[in-house]
Amino acid sequence: MQFTAEQIAAALEGTVDGNAQVAVNNVSKIEEGKPGTLSFLANPKYIKYIYETDASIVIVNADFVPEKPVKATLIRVKDAYTAFATLLNMYEQAKPRPVGIDKQTSIDDSAKLGKNIYVGPFAVISRNAQIADDVQIHAQVFIGPNVTVGKGTILYPGVKIYENCKIGSNVIIHSGTVVGSDGFGFAPRSQQEFMKVPQIGSVIIEDFAEIGANVTIDRATMGNTIIREGVKLDNLIQVAHNVEIGANTVIAAQTGISGSTKIGSNCMIGGQVGFTGHIEIADGTKIGAQSGIANSIKTQGQSVLGTPAADYAIQRRAMILTQKLPEIWNRLNNIERKIMDEDL
Repeated sequence: MQFTAEQIAAALEGTVDGNAQVAVNNVSKIEEGKPGTLSFLANPKYIKYIYETDASIVIVNADFVPEKPVKATLIRVKDAYTAFATLLNMYEQAKPRPVGIDKQTSIDDSAKLGKNIYVGPFAVISRNAQIADDVQIHAQVFIGPNVTVGKGTILYPGVKIYENCKIGSNVIIHSGTVVGSDGFGFAPRSQQEFMKVPQIGSVIIEDFAEIGANVTIDRATMGNTIIREGVKLDNLIQVAHNVEIGANTVIAAQTGISGSTKIGSNCMIGGQVGFTGHIEIADGTKIGAQSGIANSIKTQGQSVLGTPAADYAIQRRAMILTQKLPEIWNRLNNIERKIMDEDL
């Protein structure tokens, strides 16, 4: 399908700067733009490409002022990145969705299935599972006993959901993720032996959460591990038993969260962050990549960085000083030698 700049601007509540009738049927990165494609400019680092791109239409911020002529038609919006994401969502929703149950599935007779669902080949739906309307269960998904899956949720190939877990509505879980595996609970019985502590709790994932590929979310020892509404987890994240992640928090890849840690709402957590167990993170906290969080963060909206984590501004200054340590060491040695020479 083709769309004109005029039509796209109307959908985004933007304004056209250039040929309003130019049409596009695909998207492209601005540095690789081709005729007939739509691109966007949000990061100032890419401004140079707008003067040379062959993309027919480029979405830009309303306050963008070109320093030389631009051959592409511009659509000016309040926020270019958000506008482009909105268009991609519209495109995704317009794509036909699969419906129907493949013959090569295993569905227990006691399972309850909603309307307009899709179940792909070799998927397993166990006893007393409840699947709501419009759910997509792709190939080789395993849904354990007594699991509930809310309306419009998508489970991509290879997702495994253990018994008694609850998945909300409009949740997206990507391939290879395991929900409800045992928490890491072992009691020392001797100096050389550990006794497994049964994990009898569950996992709750609330509405509109999105879980990346190859994430592990462990069931609680007792009670629930909880992923609140709107949480976004990147790939390769470990969420341990009895963890709670607050609404609309986003966490980047390879982060590990130890047991019983409670993370607040609207937090932003970089990649490879490590949390010790039984701590609390205040709402709105921002944590830089590769930080180590050993203690609770009680101040809302604080930004921290480093291992052990400290206030972002202080840690940045400390990093700069660390780079200067060889120079400082040499200066101290020179001063020491001068003092010793004077004493002699």
